[in-house]
Amino acid sequence: MPRRKQARRTSVRDIQAILRLTHEQGLSVREVSERLKISKTTVSTYLLRAREAGLSCWPLPPGHDDATLERLLFGRAGRPPQDLSEPDFALIARELKRKGVTLTLLWQEYRAAHPDGYGYTWFCEHFAAFERRTSATFRNRHAAGSVMQTDYAGQTVPVIDPATGVSCPAQIFVAVLGASNLTFAFASSSQKLPDWIEGQVRALAFFGGVTRAIVCDNLKAGVVKALWFEPTLNATFAAMAEYYDTTILPARSRKPRDKAKVEGALLIVERWILARLRNRSFFSIAELNAAIAELLEELNNRPMRHVGQSRRELFEEIERAALKPLPAAPFEYAEWKSAKIHPDYHVEVDKTFYSVPHRLIGRTVEVRLTHRVVEIFHDHQRIASHVRRSQRSGHVTVNEHMPKAHQRYANTTPASLISRAARIGPNAAILVERMMRDRPHPEQGYRSAMGILSLVPRYGPERLDAACERALLINAIAYSSVTAILKAGLDRANSAEPAKPTPQHANIRGSTYYQ
Repeated sequence: MPRRKQARRTSVRDIQAILRLTHEQGLSVREVSERLKISKTTVSTYLLRAREAGLSCWPLPPGHDDATLERLLFGRAGRPPQDLSEPDFALIARELKRKGVTLTLLWQEYRAAHPDGYGYTWFCEHFAAFERRTSATFRNRHAAGSVMQTDYAGQTVPVIDPATGVSCPAQIFVAVLGASNLTFAFASSSQKLPDWIEGQVRALAFFGGVTRAIVCDNLKAGVVKALWFEPTLNATFAAMAEYYDTTILPARSRKPRDKAKVEGALLIVERWILARLRNRSFFSIAELNAAIAELLEELNNRPMRHVGQSRRELFEEIERAALKPLPAAPFEYAEWKSAKIHPDYHVEVDKTFYSVPHRLIGRTVEVRLTHRVVEIFHDHQRIASHVRRSQRSGHVTVNEHMPKAHQRYANTTPASLISRAARIGPNAAILVERMMRDRPHPEQGYRSAMGILSLVPRYGPERLDAACERALLINAIAYSSVTAILKAGLDRANSAEPAKPTPQHANIRGSTYYQ
């Protein structure tokens, strides 16, 4: 397809030629258009402007040079009288950040107040020039409440451990609102996920509301895959965004203009806050944050040079009402992990084992960890919840998660076994108690005790208690001994009858033989 030829720009000399050919040679509009290679509409327009200016003859009256001719023909589209006040472009820039406000609407309101004021083209050109003077990134104009940008400063602040004297660098988290430039700064011990989430939560609490989007750096703690079209967020970071009903928009790698507001805020924080703290020593993160908060208040209340208002004043005027309200409680930090259910229906979390329903053995589940609770999810449904143990060892088991057979064994304790034996008889209770007491660990006597209890249906409680009494007399504290007594019927013998003396016989040596 052939490229369309660009129209030639009309000059003042062309306008003079139009007047000369029309009034001196009497050519028509079409003939003038063909002669000068200018459209008929343009020729008609210039002739109409000349008639309105009283120029319907050729040659022109003396004193009508190029500048005078241009002023007479285009005075209405040019600059209004010098005594007319110019538009307040700073106010226009602030109003333009309000939702639904356009530059056309602001120009119409301006012309309603000043009917002979600037034309729309002049108005737009001079507003663009004003924005170029006040902001190098005016194209990234943000509406009120639309975005909060966050990042970490490259500069750190040393914090000294008073116990050891070792100095550790504190990281400085910075957040800024796109419309009002209200700035927040917070010191943390690292840039890991817990500190990253805490910075976001504290920033939203400082601003007193939630923006529709959060533009952040591609920090590894928060962004798993830094893809521009489909970035993958950390599960905890995504849960935080869902909790506050906002959207996370990670910036592109090595594209600082995607988060130009916070890049500028980082420089301001480093020069206005951190530079003033360079000669001070801090012995805790809390002490450093107190000093930052004091200078931060001063920064936000300080008038901005090209705007004429402070960040705080601009925030109260145009942005506070545009923020969505905060939830009733701040977001609780939680980590998400995937885990596979072991054959003993437990999942391992930080060296501790937590139970889940036994029917899910072998499945993969999602585990949500907070400081207090361990929640386990399968197919987006919570299947278990446990109080998180502070010690990294042991098992946390819920009886309902176990099979029925395991539940019966799990509910077994020394006290429960002795109580069940006492219902048989006092001798049975004493025997069971000794079975667990005489072993290094009571659990080693569980099977023997349960074996004693299992003899009730076969022999009855009376015979079993009598057999236990005989076993205690001969100190035979074992399940096999009680079973042998019952099988031999020794439990029926009168335990109170004295033992008969050993008869005299030549083959019986007696106890004196071995002395």
